[in-house]
Amino acid sequence: MEVLASFGQAVSSIPTNIWIFILVGFFAQTIDGTLGMAYGVSCNSFLLTFGVPPALASASVHMAEVFTTLVSGISHWKLKNINKGIFLKLLIPGIIGGAVGAYILTSFDGNTVKPYINGYLVVMGIIIIVKIFRKQKPKNLNGWIYPLGLSGGLLDAIGGGGWGPVVTSTLIASGVEPRYTIGTVNAAEFFVTLAESIMFISFLGLEQSVYAIIGLIIGGVIAAPFGAFLVKRLPMKPLMALVGALIIFLNIKSLIGYIIG
Repeated sequence: MEVLASFGQAVSSIPTNIWIFILVGFFAQTIDGTLGMAYGVSCNSFLLTFGVPPALASASVHMAEVFTTLVSGISHWKLKNINKGIFLKLLIPGIIGGAVGAYILTSFDGNTVKPYINGYLVVMGIIIIVKIFRKQKPKNLNGWIYPLGLSGGLLDAIGGGGWGPVVTSTLIASGVEPRYTIGTVNAAEFFVTLAESIMFISFLGLEQSVYAIIGLIIGGVIAAPFGAFLVKRLPMKPLMALVGALIIFLNIKSLIGYIIG
């Protein structure tokens, strides 16, 4: 009885909004695992509405992503959704960019660069949709995939999300099949997120948002295998349309908010 009473007290002490964080983590990871993007953007926007400072919001989201991207990456690996060549070329530049971006955000307002990122992503979303109606062959990625990983990691840390939108949208727009793009980007994201989280913990600490992190982790881990399952079975053109439409919608919305605000 004492054990049950102690358990009841422990449960009652947990904030009720943790269930909201679990739901947000679940839906955000389902989208991310299926489309290769929007987990960080969705979760970061939610935390900011609760008044969490940008640096702490980004740190919380990336700490949760360490767990969700691990499960997602393993799921994509088992389902053979990963292009090993692209993965290896993204990995080291992405880690370096993420670590540098996390360090910058601890002393610099990342919101100032967001309008430029939004504009770039709107263009990439349009290119993706246009390519649905054209027969494309994958381009040679050797010349620019390293700076793509570097810039993706940098913008991801500074903007509280962006690895998926920047890297996934660029690879798909170049003609790489969405299934392998999304699986590869998700797998590399674990290592990028881990590097960012280590930097954030070193400079900020995360005690203020522990329940948000726990909720996002629980929801995201549950959803990760589901997203990997969907991406292997959804047809290519509708998936590209969803990716392009999502990029355009999210970034036009952000640009409008920036102009009005």
